[in-house]
Amino acid sequence: MPGPAARHGRSPTRVVRAPGTRRSGVPKPLAVNFVVCQLFALLAAIWFRTYLRSSKTSSFIRHVVATLLGLYLALFCFGWYALHFLVQSGISYCIMIIIGVENMHKYCFVFALGYLTVCQITRVYIFDYGQYSADFSGPMMIITQKITSLAYEIHDGMFRKDEELTSSQRGLAVRRMPSLLEYLSYTCNFMGILAGPLCSYRDYITFIEGRAHRRAPPGASGQDDLPCESAEPSPNVAVIQKLLVCGLSLFFHLTISKTLPVEYNIDEHFQATASWPTKVVYLYISLLAARPKYYFAWTLADAINNAAGFGFRGYDENGTARWDLISNLRIQQIEMSTSFKMFLDNWNIQTALWLKRVCYERASLSPTIQTFILSAIWHGVYPGYYLTFLTGVVMTLAARAMRSNFRHYFIEPPQLKLLYDVVTWVMTQIAISYTVVPFVLLSVKPSFMFYSSWYYCLHVAGILVLLFLPVKKTQRGKTTHENVQLSRSKKCDERENSLGQNSFSTTNNVCNQNQEIASRHSSLKQ
Repeated sequence: MPGPAARHGRSPTRVVRAPGTRRSGVPKPLAVNFVVCQLFALLAAIWFRTYLRSSKTSSFIRHVVATLLGLYLALFCFGWYALHFLVQSGISYCIMIIIGVENMHKYCFVFALGYLTVCQITRVYIFDYGQYSADFSGPMMIITQKITSLAYEIHDGMFRKDEELTSSQRGLAVRRMPSLLEYLSYTCNFMGILAGPLCSYRDYITFIEGRAHRRAPPGASGQDDLPCESAEPSPNVAVIQKLLVCGLSLFFHLTISKTLPVEYNIDEHFQATASWPTKVVYLYISLLAARPKYYFAWTLADAINNAAGFGFRGYDENGTARWDLISNLRIQQIEMSTSFKMFLDNWNIQTALWLKRVCYERASLSPTIQTFILSAIWHGVYPGYYLTFLTGVVMTLAARAMRSNFRHYFIEPPQLKLLYDVVTWVMTQIAISYTVVPFVLLSVKPSFMFYSSWYYCLHVAGILVLLFLPVKKTQRGKTTHENVQLSRSKKCDERENSLGQNSFSTTNNVCNQNQEIASRHSSLKQ
């Protein structure tokens, strides 16, 4: 579901406009501040990599500069609201030090998420519900992810035994308590303080210390990705490509997106006069037009990190450097998704990782339900968010049941598989659009107006599927219901994902030890 970065500049005020009409008024000040700060961060990232590269500068200096620049950007963009970032981070660090490694992950989780929720409530309900106010909670969502992730990683590395950890937890475990400077640099660095994305603490420290690029191109010694002393690969091509995507996304957002408001789906005249095919087509097009702003924000954030030298993930089979370690989305796979799973695997990847690591893998009772609840709470307090995630539970489980029961009948011949792909693409895009409408409308009344205009047809269809189709057991011995979130960590079908990698494989840590590399790969096969 949509993440915090793209919420900057979005006004919850809902005025229904006919397609083709544009919004009036000047850009929101914070939206302008956000873009200006991100462009400044891009220039700072280039300077950081050029003049403060790890081979010439100590880790201490790199930590200090990254932290100070991050706090400056936060202060410029959000004013004194930025103090919340330091309060949340500072108190969480005190909890880590005082409580101890045995239980600090629980206290940090409760405090960080609770503080975020209080800030979201005050912003939404005290600073005028449905009206625009300083959305300082967006960066706090990323900081909350970092605080809770680090707390669990420290708990895993300093308290739990290695045999109690999964392979992925073992690879991410932090074996010593970070210093205050390292901690603040991780949570508040200029590359990710405004829009993320989330990264693991070990990945970040590896970058600061300059160890991420010490990877041999495949074939150099008969094995792939062996640690070695090599020249730092240049991110310039990757950065330019991502900036071009940003430019196109921004262009579409400022032109096409403005003429196709999602709110028009609940316009009374449109509902009364439009035919069902028209309603379906406009629903898809309006939600398609709403995505470029997320593409812009997330891709720009990725480009900023790459420009600083962060995000290198080794080399592919052709010896080309890969800069997708912390990428948050894959646009082609999103738009060509033929299943709910494929869409979720490629959308907001880092948040999916966070939910898996801090909730799904550790929940002893109903991990899927707990994961969806955590995701809803983390996103915010607008009722539309909760309606979207409740609908998403039904849609995800129903889509998984349909796929597991029928897909194997349509693998051969290729013509039949093509027909299956076309039909499932149409169904997936409609179901995704139907599910996320409340996320855009935010409020209860307009959300129910939309669903009632559709007679709750996909809700009913999803429930019927779950009632009458058999639910197959998974490798963990649990029903499909309990493994929807786990499906994100499994390998995508090659025909569905041209990259041949799932959301977790694209963001795994680039370690310098063969044992860590092997453990990461084994975790993807569980």
